[in-house]
Amino acid sequence: MAKSFENFQKRKLISSYFSVVLSIGLVLFLLGTLGLLLVNTKKMADHFKEQVTIAVFLKESAKEVEINQLQKSLATDEYVKSATYVSKEAAAEQHTEEIGENFMDFLGYNPLKNSIDIKLKADFVSPEQIEDIAEKLTAKEYVEEVSYDKPLVDLLNDNVKKLGFWILVASGIFTFIAVLLINSSIRLSIYSKRFIIKTMQMVGATKSFIRQPFIKTNIKLGVIGSLLAMLALAGLLYYLDETFPELNLLEDIQLLGIVFGGVFLLGILISFISTYFATSRFLNLRTDELYY
Repeated sequence: MAKSFENFQKRKLISSYFSVVLSIGLVLFLLGTLGLLLVNTKKMADHFKEQVTIAVFLKESAKEVEINQLQKSLATDEYVKSATYVSKEAAAEQHTEEIGENFMDFLGYNPLKNSIDIKLKADFVSPEQIEDIAEKLTAKEYVEEVSYDKPLVDLLNDNVKKLGFWILVASGIFTFIAVLLINSSIRLSIYSKRFIIKTMQMVGATKSFIRQPFIKTNIKLGVIGSLLAMLALAGLLYYLDETFPELNLLEDIQLLGIVFGGVFLLGILISFISTYFATSRFLNLRTDELYY
């Protein structure tokens, strides 16, 4: 009978520890995912900005040497990521593939222009800077027109600003929720041992002596929960990097180290603080209050 009761108590204890570890792991995983999103927001925004194309259309009178000089000059400019020459023949082929029929058979000639497609570095993709670049290029005698999707650039910059703001807000909210959830799990775990705490106190044990084993145990659970969360984050990061290799999510090891280190330290810190205050609460209760 005594052995059966002892086994029941062990199973109950293991179940209690498992629920604490699971809640810590899940909450820290969500918080870590938000952290990864936060540190990669600029990288994702930069990726989309660098897809914006500025088309520099050239006059028919433009000489080959002038075109080559312009392309080389653009390729070395600080604001240009890439500059690709597109002949009007290549543009016609591309257009034919897109619409599914040869428009030159209908028109009898190729109305398209030779052009240089420019992709800018992300830091220079703003309405003001692109307008300045377009004006400088239009001033060249052999450039007929500079074209780009101005509404798209405006929309992209507005959305990037909004995204950054809302991610910061969400980070604050999720951090607060994470603290509450982990704190609740640990408090429930300690609640089941409130009579043990009061008994130890009644036989003369000091508050620090009573707290110590609870703090050590829950810090260990916090470490295990953090490690589980970090393992899940590593799996998520690997999957996203395989799915979206162009984002180079594994490129910045230092930022990733900060996120993973933050998850690990948060697990320990929240476990310590929650355990300290939870045990203090039950230590300060009267014996008759333990039943409520």
